[in-house]
Amino acid sequence: MAKQNIYDNELFFKYFKDIRSTNVNFNDCIETPILLAMLPELHGKNILDIGCGMGQHAKQYSDMGAESVLGIDISEKMLEYARKYNSADNITYQQMALEDIGGLNCQFDLITSSLVFDYVEDFDELMGNIYRLLKDNSQIVFSMSHPMATAYDGKYPRYTRSESGERLYANINNYFVEGQRKITWVVNNYELYHRTFSSILNSLIKSGLLIEECQESNISDEMRKQYPSMFGGTIHRPDFVFFRCRKAIG
Repeated sequence: MAKQNIYDNELFFKYFKDIRSTNVNFNDCIETPILLAMLPELHGKNILDIGCGMGQHAKQYSDMGAESVLGIDISEKMLEYARKYNSADNITYQQMALEDIGGLNCQFDLITSSLVFDYVEDFDELMGNIYRLLKDNSQIVFSMSHPMATAYDGKYPRYTRSESGERLYANINNYFVEGQRKITWVVNNYELYHRTFSSILNSLIKSGLLIEECQESNISDEMRKQYPSMFGGTIHRPDFVFFRCRKAIG
């Protein structure tokens, strides 16, 4: 199974780091607030953060009272940054691909992941591994790119625009063609996997996880008006989808 490590590409890593260093971006203004709002109480919990990246969430969980946080990521550059800028006594960072989490020999009170599951080819296997890594009655909270966003195959513009450049509506094509997408985003052949909303739901159901909450990303009209070039398209389709699921007792 292919394991993408695009974040160790020097050009891509610099681009991503520069985006996250600004105050106005999709992660900090849209994704992170929704993800954090869906978390349970963290005090005393042992947490696994899959695809921890530069460690922002792991540090937040530590500050929110987690007993311990294990952050895993395939990218050496991301982990180097995390250890330097988002470290704490109760945080451990480990280089590991999300496809390999089945090799972990412990269970967790909470598993989280932020915008990483788009990179995995076998979503059923991933959810099965997550189910086994959760303690009974424990939860997973994760975000991933919305299927309306991952359907994009790079052949047509994402939006139809007015003559002045205003995004009039989103273009959704080949939604029911699931599988790998290779698009140009900073670098050529940026890879992700598209699956329909029903495929995501059925993978969760098949794994035995119970869906407690689902959210789709949005942002306020005020933010759209203030930053139209960045957030103008958010009125037409969601960029991210969020789930909180529980491993039921028995």
